[in-house]
Amino acid sequence: MNSMDSGDTTFHGADASVLTYLTGDVVMIAVASSVHDAARAMAEASVGVVLIGTHDDVKALVSERDVVRAVAAGLDLDAIAALDIGTTRLIWIDAGNTIGDAAEEMMEDYVRHVLVRGTDGLVGVLSIRDVLSAYIT
Repeated sequence: MNSMDSGDTTFHGADASVLTYLTGDVVMIAVASSVHDAARAMAEASVGVVLIGTHDDVKALVSERDVVRAVAAGLDLDAIAALDIGTTRLIWIDAGNTIGDAAEEMMEDYVRHVLVRGTDGLVGVLSIRDVLSAYIT
């Protein structure tokens, strides 16, 4: 029995809307935040990525991987700015895109997170895990 037979009306697969799988609860931290601040924000919100800046002006993205690299390098997490370890080459997709579009963009740019832009700006963050969940029925 597939998910459609069980009464699940969520569309799965490459043609599904990114909005169906989007992580809309975006955690933002200030530009002056430290790596420790970023790690704390991730832990408190139970997320794997935080954005640096504001919804109107995203400067960078910091992931769990970035924090782990900083720890492994022995950096002072309170002294180093999150912006210094974050990814500033942000990849955006439109809210009207499909999961297939997002997957292609992620593979093309070799990224695990893309920012989703709607008519009023930032709508959310789509992770590779979100994309994979579209293919699991």
